[in-house]
Amino acid sequence: MSQKFTEEEVKLKNGKSGNDCWIIVKNSVYNVTNYLKDHPGGDDLILEWGGKDATKAFYDFGHSSDAQKDLKRLKIGEMEEKEKPKAETLPRHKRVTVDDRDLRRKKSLFRCLLCS
Repeated sequence: MSQKFTEEEVKLKNGKSGNDCWIIVKNSVYNVTNYLKDHPGGDDLILEWGGKDATKAFYDFGHSSDAQKDLKRLKIGEMEEKEKPKAETLPRHKRVTVDDRDLRRKKSLFRCLLCS
């Protein structure tokens, strides 16, 4: 079973003041501290995301399959699942029905506005 981390725990590992540098990618936590000096783009790119969710940045950059293998090697755990609201606390939505005549009137009004 993989170790679980809270958002607060990961935030502390931002690579600043001698702390380790952890990042989150797709809800997995990675300790990239020892990889910083080997990163082809330099350590600044990773340190910018230290203690944060770097998923979008990681995939937007288009990392190679080798980079993805390196990342897997650095995995130390996963994020804890956030508490989900109980079903009874979720808002109830009213069912809305639309009369065909109302819909035709609204479409007709919309066309008139476009033509003016």
